[in-house]
Amino acid sequence: MQLYNSATRAKEEFIPNDPNLVKMYTCGPTVYHFAHIGNMRSYIMEDVLEKYLRYAGYNVKRVMNITDVGHLSSDADTGEDKMLKGAKREHKSIMEISRYYTDAFFEDCGKLNIKTPEIVEPATNCIGEYIEIISALMEKGYAYFAGGNVYFDTSKLEKYYVFNDFEEDDLVVGAREGVEADVNKRNKNDFVLWFTKSKFEDQALKWDSPWGEGYPGWHIECSGISIKHLGETLDIHCGGIDNAFPHHTNEIAQSEAYLGHKWCNFWFHVLHLNTAVGKMSKSSGEFLTVSLLEEKGYDPLVYRFFCLQSHYRKNLVFSWENLDNATAAYQRLAARVAALADDPAALDEDAAKTLRAGFTEALDNDLNTSLAVTVLFDVLKYDTNDKTKLALLAEFDTVLGIGLIAAAEKIRDANAAESDPRIDALVAARTEAKKARNWAEADRIRDALKADGILITDTPEGPIWKRV
Repeated sequence: MQLYNSATRAKEEFIPNDPNLVKMYTCGPTVYHFAHIGNMRSYIMEDVLEKYLRYAGYNVKRVMNITDVGHLSSDADTGEDKMLKGAKREHKSIMEISRYYTDAFFEDCGKLNIKTPEIVEPATNCIGEYIEIISALMEKGYAYFAGGNVYFDTSKLEKYYVFNDFEEDDLVVGAREGVEADVNKRNKNDFVLWFTKSKFEDQALKWDSPWGEGYPGWHIECSGISIKHLGETLDIHCGGIDNAFPHHTNEIAQSEAYLGHKWCNFWFHVLHLNTAVGKMSKSSGEFLTVSLLEEKGYDPLVYRFFCLQSHYRKNLVFSWENLDNATAAYQRLAARVAALADDPAALDEDAAKTLRAGFTEALDNDLNTSLAVTVLFDVLKYDTNDKTKLALLAEFDTVLGIGLIAAAEKIRDANAAESDPRIDALVAARTEAKKARNWAEADRIRDALKADGILITDTPEGPIWKRV
């Protein structure tokens, strides 16, 4: 499998440290609000990656953090803690906010057919691990105490910018969002490992530490949780592209300084979901959530299908028109699957081998889900029996997760429930008219049925009708 590595900016053959186990870490949500569908795009693509690794024969141990403390309103070290901000907004405690939005996040994941990682760890569970790492960094000279906080000293590193070749002057204080003056920092790119009450008097969650009562910075939590559950080496670290700097950059800095060796081999970043006005976020434009999609009549799995039609390393533009197009394509696909008969024929092993090769070739090429979706149509067109087609579609959907077989079952059940000899006869008459190239008669029957609220969908396996 060739996978793009953000750290080297190149496709590389994926080889895990342990051939029997892939250790995978996912940056989870900051649970101060609902996740928007741009956030969920990243989790969908990470889910496909995990499921494909399992399909390819790997064992996978995947860990996800839940950020319930330490993430400030700037992704750097400025502003209010996002959890505190959410608690104030809703007049609840931070832990009430955390529980509510954690549950909401995993409910959305369920609707999108996203598998829950094997290990999910709230940041507040690992304070001891953070203190141990920070203490070691202090002893090694990679961290210092100033103004009540503990900072990581980036000047001690040979290379700080891992994912982009920044010039020093490109990050002049105040020149970009998230870089603000902090008089306690020795270097403008230093970052906080531990905050004390000296800086944020209204912080609700605080713990005792060697540096005073306070709480961990956002960046240290992922290092601590990953090392706790996955050990000193990591195969794949996942996240949205907006995490690459400063969050993942800082994770690498502190983890490798602490461990004394390379920490993670592959960095998997999913690009943004954009709207007509730019990057989707909680603070700009319409706050688009999975629940809002449902309220507007969209199946969440259609949104997953929409995401899979694009490559994860390309920005994807969301619009209601684009989602309508994805809905139509998904429904056509499901209708064609519904038309297949689970016949008693034996599995066509030659056809299965050929079609599996196309599927794996697509996903082995840097998880090219758009090509993998195309293979679904190749299965439907292939010269083989329906039993083989259904078996392969179900097999491939264990990776893609778009619920094709279940959607097809719903169509079949609906058609069975709505069986009507009169309509069946008219649909058959329309088919005969088309065969005879009597287009006027075919159109007349179609229009008459449409006037009665009957929609006909033509598929290669024959027409399917439903009431609308």
